[in-house]
Amino acid sequence: MTQPIRVLLAKVGLDGHDRGVKVVARTLRDAGMDVIYSGLHRTPEEVVTAAVQEDVDVLGVSLLSGVQLTVFPKIFQLLSTKGADDMIVVAGGVMPDEDVAELKRMGVKEVLLQDSAPDAIVATLARLVSERGER
Repeated sequence: MTQPIRVLLAKVGLDGHDRGVKVVARTLRDAGMDVIYSGLHRTPEEVVTAAVQEDVDVLGVSLLSGVQLTVFPKIFQLLSTKGADDMIVVAGGVMPDEDVAELKRMGVKEVLLQDSAPDAIVATLARLVSERGER
């Protein structure tokens, strides 16, 4: 039997809006994934520590506050320090197109914006984990 995909969803920084990430969490759970939501106002350190401790396949960071180009380099540096370079990192929320391209250059596997359909989000995470293969 294959294990369900494990996902940690996080809100990093001062952004206080989490309705969207809660909808995504419920959607992923209903699709059979194990989902952990870290809550609001997390630091990159808290998020990476939780993701490593929970041994998740996917770390999803939801942002609406415009700090993505500052937050993701820290997340990748911390994942590297903790030997978790194989963790799939995805971004979600609201951000300009030019930031999407830069995030992908940094190593973000996929950017799921506010208009992403729920089943597309499920399919995207399943595809990314399948492409990565067993850890």
